[in-house]
Amino acid sequence: MNIRKMSVHHVQSLVDKQRPNPVLFCGCAPCQPFTKQNTKHPRREDDDRISLLSCFAEFVKACRPDIVFVENVPGLQKLNRRTQPFGGFLQILETADYHVDYRPVRLMKYGVPQSRYRLILLASRHGPIKLPPETNGPGTTNPCYEAVKDWIEDLPPIVAGEEHTNVPNHRAAGLSKRNLERIRATPEGGGNGDWPNRLRLDCHKRTLGYSDVYGRMSWDRPAPGLTTKCISYSNGRFGHPEQDRAISIREAACLQTFPLDFLFEGSLSSMARQIGNAVPVRLATIIGRHVNEHLKEAGVLI
Repeated sequence: MNIRKMSVHHVQSLVDKQRPNPVLFCGCAPCQPFTKQNTKHPRREDDDRISLLSCFAEFVKACRPDIVFVENVPGLQKLNRRTQPFGGFLQILETADYHVDYRPVRLMKYGVPQSRYRLILLASRHGPIKLPPETNGPGTTNPCYEAVKDWIEDLPPIVAGEEHTNVPNHRAAGLSKRNLERIRATPEGGGNGDWPNRLRLDCHKRTLGYSDVYGRMSWDRPAPGLTTKCISYSNGRFGHPEQDRAISIREAACLQTFPLDFLFEGSLSSMARQIGNAVPVRLATIIGRHVNEHLKEAGVLI
């Protein structure tokens, strides 16, 4: 449902029914207006999605949840504070006596096999709160980062356009004859720069950009950040490390740390959007446990 069509009073009545149990509001406004990735979107002044965080702030202001969690792209907090919603959102939280902590975090430092950065914000009505400590990398109990092979190496092989009969959602998009040639010419971890000149697109010949499109992942490194186009070979470094296809729906879900028994429904593009828009499960779990500990220390949760 569109948040603009929701009644603040209706949500407030639902929250009141949950009291005295603690209430968490989670807001993940669409990131497309703020991302630096090459996505098609209106000019910022014409994009009505920008105001959605401000709408969310009105619900927070009225309902006063115990905890507020926001996840978005790192660029959100760097825009002009006079014209973007993040500064106003922080002011509303601070005026309502919330304690706030936020910063861009690298997913791989929380055990997620991706190199992507995300902006994470936590706010509490029950005293100072900090983002959870990193779990992976130098200085932690897990000095190594999770790699692609740790999450998808054991899945059975399939070809482009095929769906495995026994592994749910293990389905890959088809490839054209030319793109099959291209991926066969791409080594593990490589990209379009490894192709013979006859396979290269004109736009790739004219610029050093586009280095990640038509790329393969590396077994021993984290994946790139998964987007809503994460099963498309031509839209990023989403090629399987060794099989001649893009990663499947199931493999994309694994790299977002979804369990194998979590099922997605809909068309290929719909399932890819669901996965690309999701907060990685492992990060959400870490945040949830951290919030529980905070509420227990505050005497709000027994």
